[in-house]
Amino acid sequence: MSLRLPWLSSDPTAPFPPPHTALRDPDGLLAAGGDLHPLRLLNAYRQGIFPWFSEGEPILWWSPDPRTVFRTDGVRLSRRDLRFLRGTGWIARADTAFAAVVEACASASRPGQSGTWITHDMQAAYRVLHRLGRAHSIEVFEGARLVGGIYGVALGRMFFGESMVSLESGGSKAALAALAWRLHDWGWPLIDAQVENDHLLRMGAESLPRSRFLAAIAPLVDASEAGESGSPGPWTAAFGDLPVSRIAGR
Repeated sequence: MSLRLPWLSSDPTAPFPPPHTALRDPDGLLAAGGDLHPLRLLNAYRQGIFPWFSEGEPILWWSPDPRTVFRTDGVRLSRRDLRFLRGTGWIARADTAFAAVVEACASASRPGQSGTWITHDMQAAYRVLHRLGRAHSIEVFEGARLVGGIYGVALGRMFFGESMVSLESGGSKAALAALAWRLHDWGWPLIDAQVENDHLLRMGAESLPRSRFLAAIAPLVDASEAGESGSPGPWTAAFGDLPVSRIAGR
């Protein structure tokens, strides 16, 4: 595999190979090496590429085919989830506990996984993107206690989801639903969910051929960021305090 896989240089502005050249097995593996410099990360996301690797591995860059997305008006919650969320006093906010959400995602136990791809280097890199106003978290609170969250990268009018976590049952679903609610209000049509799984599909995710995904995000990542979400920077004020019960009653 190493003979077929391009190795990125140390220059964070160096181009990536075209996504259509990614491997079929493993699906979407495009390149290795380089670093997690913010310029390289933002260049990757603009092209539908993301890093995904485990501790001790070189940095691996991916562009899978197909690609899993949510339409911001298409997140589905079961009747049971809706009943539960309508009865909570949970509040969703943005960018008030970014590091805590990332750390919770990194330490969460996930079926079939013995470790995490959210390495210490990855956490540090996304904290830099957060300080630059490019990475955002949606947090769900019960009082002052964090019960769930999601984080990812925003470019133009496109949100690239990285990971979500439940610290109480239903917390990640509430965070995703809150994110979709606000983004839909702002006119952002898609959330990238990277690779499908049964949980995402049950919540309304769909798979797009890579070519369609790349065509869909091209105008979004270059779109003006003016509007309720503002230019790069914290979303806290624009997002506001969003009662989860309101989302569940929509």
